[in-house]
Amino acid sequence: MVLEEMECDSVYEPHITEEHVESYYGKVHCIMMGTPKTNHPVILTFHDVGLNYKSCFETLFKHEDMREIIRHFPICHVEAPGQQEGAKTLHTGHTYPTMDQLSEVIPAVIKHFSLPRVIGVGVGAGAYILAKFALNHPDMVDGLVLININPSAEGLIDSVTSKITEWTHTLPDTLISHLFGKVEILNNHDLIATYRHLITTTMDEYNVSEFLHSYNHRHPLEVERPIPGGNINARTLKCSTLLVVGDNSPAVEAVVDCNSKLDPTKTTLLKMADCGGLPQADQPAKVIEAIKYFIQGLGYLSSASMTRLGSRTTSFSSIDGSRSRAHTNELQRGRTYSHSAEDKHRPSHTSTMEHTS
Repeated sequence: MVLEEMECDSVYEPHITEEHVESYYGKVHCIMMGTPKTNHPVILTFHDVGLNYKSCFETLFKHEDMREIIRHFPICHVEAPGQQEGAKTLHTGHTYPTMDQLSEVIPAVIKHFSLPRVIGVGVGAGAYILAKFALNHPDMVDGLVLININPSAEGLIDSVTSKITEWTHTLPDTLISHLFGKVEILNNHDLIATYRHLITTTMDEYNVSEFLHSYNHRHPLEVERPIPGGNINARTLKCSTLLVVGDNSPAVEAVVDCNSKLDPTKTTLLKMADCGGLPQADQPAKVIEAIKYFIQGLGYLSSASMTRLGSRTTSFSSIDGSRSRAHTNELQRGRTYSHSAEDKHRPSHTSTMEHTS
């Protein structure tokens, strides 16, 4: 199914509704932008710990380059229980949902809004939740964009470190260390101050600590790379998946590990150079460009709607690449790419990717 570019170049303002959706594991706050259409996927987002839909995704979805996508796709932002701005403190004795249970909230959201299928966009804990959802409900998912995903459970050393951190650090300090790399924390004081302010002034500390505790006690995704002639029935994501991480992110190793466990014919790893812990906020234009190519690869955007991408350069270099080719249509699946830091300054009209054969 190909969606043609709308000729009207005026700014499209989708209808926005906010609702609390009831599920077996409690209510979740949802923001629906646009009207779902029959047999047309909706982009569904889920935020990371310490963030909500605004602090996690607003920079990305309010970027001018995202207008083309918003014209074509309704957006459904899902917020974990008690994580929305101004949320009341969860009552004493409330048992916060596990990561597995939060993944089972998504079908309730899909049913509530009558969404046919979704393209998931998740960050950190949200990426884990959407991946778990896709594993259990592959028929509901067209594709996944997973930023900073960690497919593993917290190990013994991590658990001990977390306990020590809880004793010696405040909750905002713990969350900042989760969201950002050491380079950003040491050098980008304004950025860190901004997110620290958002965490301390717009979110309920108890609610956030409950979500963090749930994430720190997650189970491994238990995915395994299928091998031709071997374990072809291995449990893995069935949909096309784009993994994204900044090279200065604390999640780099985890994302690379996740890539090694997924089907290489359906998975692309985009490692962005000179980029911090939140690529969608740090370099939104490049993330949007990658998402557009990804969606086009799913068959939902025509080449006409990609014309604006030609005015901007994106350079991808393989971690172990040996040669280059020019590509103008879509990200090549099953490969590993890294944004070149110099692409910010090089004028060009093609999207270049280096990769290994």
